[in-house]
Amino acid sequence: MNDSVVSNGHAPLLRQAMVDRQTKETSVHVELVLDGNGRADNHTGIPFLDHMLDQLCSHGLVDLRVQATGDTHIDDHHTNEDVGITLGMALDQALGDRRGIHRFGHFVAPLDESLVEVALDFSGRPHLSYGLQIPTQRVGTYDTQLVREFFVALVNHSRMTLHIRQLDGINSHHIIEATFKAFARALRMAIAIDPRRSQQIPSSKGVIQA
Repeated sequence: MNDSVVSNGHAPLLRQAMVDRQTKETSVHVELVLDGNGRADNHTGIPFLDHMLDQLCSHGLVDLRVQATGDTHIDDHHTNEDVGITLGMALDQALGDRRGIHRFGHFVAPLDESLVEVALDFSGRPHLSYGLQIPTQRVGTYDTQLVREFFVALVNHSRMTLHIRQLDGINSHHIIEATFKAFARALRMAIAIDPRRSQQIPSSKGVIQA
């Protein structure tokens, strides 16, 4: 059996999701494959967010396609948030009942002078503890306040507990990129199939809280 996917005793189950979300402000399409190769096709209309999503693919080894349009002529807030919402929905859908996964992930990523720690749990209980201190208002045209808004949306709709800690760093781009890289590697760890209990829910209660 391929340990990268859960098997029902016959064919492996493909862990993937496709989600469309439409509002008066944005249109977001997400295709996600958890057992991927790091393929990225991300076009949100926000170049810096595309760059961060590409990091998520490369270091998380998920395949991700995000196509989004929105009212970026006003600012990037709605599109940034709605991409986080839709990606969170796709993660939740692709993981299903969480059967077989390690569930917990943790990684500390350096990027030059920056060092960021991420710990996460697909607990079914949304919670974000956010400890970044980003020194500038913008990286290029991207408002750095939107990093937190992205993760709030992602956490709430993937039903994840997420802790982000900045251990060092003075360069805004480095801090944010280290965060996404650490998140990607922690995600990769958490969604990996545990071969010792590939058919079991990873909870002593026998269910991940909805």
